[in-house]
Amino acid sequence: MEKTRKWRYGVNRWYVLLFIILGVVFAKMYPPVLPHIQVAAERLSETPLLTLPGLGEIYLTNTIVGMLIVDVVIILFFLPFMLAARRGSIMPEGGFTGAAEAIVEMLYNLVEKTAGKATQDIFPWFATIFIIVLFANWMELLPGVDSIGFLEHVGEGAHGYQAISTFIPGVMSLAPGEGHYSLTAFVRVLSTDLNFTSALALISVFMTQVIGIKYQGLHYFSKFVPTKELFSKPFLGVMDLLVGLLEIISELSKILSFAFRLFGNLFAGGVLLFLVGAMIPVFVQSMVLTFEFGIGMIQAFVFAMLTLVFMSQATQGHGGESHEAHGEA
Repeated sequence: MEKTRKWRYGVNRWYVLLFIILGVVFAKMYPPVLPHIQVAAERLSETPLLTLPGLGEIYLTNTIVGMLIVDVVIILFFLPFMLAARRGSIMPEGGFTGAAEAIVEMLYNLVEKTAGKATQDIFPWFATIFIIVLFANWMELLPGVDSIGFLEHVGEGAHGYQAISTFIPGVMSLAPGEGHYSLTAFVRVLSTDLNFTSALALISVFMTQVIGIKYQGLHYFSKFVPTKELFSKPFLGVMDLLVGLLEIISELSKILSFAFRLFGNLFAGGVLLFLVGAMIPVFVQSMVLTFEFGIGMIQAFVFAMLTLVFMSQATQGHGGESHEAHGEA
């Protein structure tokens, strides 16, 4: 048994050495260049897909392609679990079904411990946000994302690179040196688009208010406009109104906090991968990918967990009051 383990370890070690050598060879054949770093998503279509009133023209962008890929991957990953659940299977299964079941069970238990009786209302939002953000964040680990796309001719005065032929017929690559071409990637990490993170933040904060109203009724708005002591104790009433104003500002600031935290961390991670890949293209980038794997999981958990906490707090009466008393009234 020990000899078998040593033999496997030795083989794996030679594989690592082989990939390092191949990395050096290809880095010499096709030296990496620093990709064009842009905050806004790049358009893949010259004409708009559709025009919506109030929103204007909507184009096909590389982050929309990334979103479609994420959706397809999530559906394929959880489809066996959904089919097994419809069959009424209660026996643990292996493969994707077992993995999906373990993830859903872990998330449900976490929500149940935090939200209690509101689990059924909060769990779908918590689990959906966590899974979508997790898969979107891990997209940057895939080869070809942000690195395969169209070569476009840059305008006068803009910085570009040289285009050289590769060993694949009809395929070109960028090379270091002044030139007239830039890369527009087919696929870009969804979480690096501020539109996506802002939309997700809006959904999270809006549904928090909806759940709060569902469990507390109109009494939920008393934390924003507290008038209970405004006439009986004017001074305390005015102070409560100021606190209510701070509560409104706090709710609105959650949108900015959610959106820019996720966007900033993933965009910075993508830039880090670009820089390391351009400066040290051999082996070191794999360690950065491992780091980004952890960052992607942490950011997904933080976003979803904050949503869970805020929704759970919204089901409770402000200042420890219970919504049951409001219902009895």
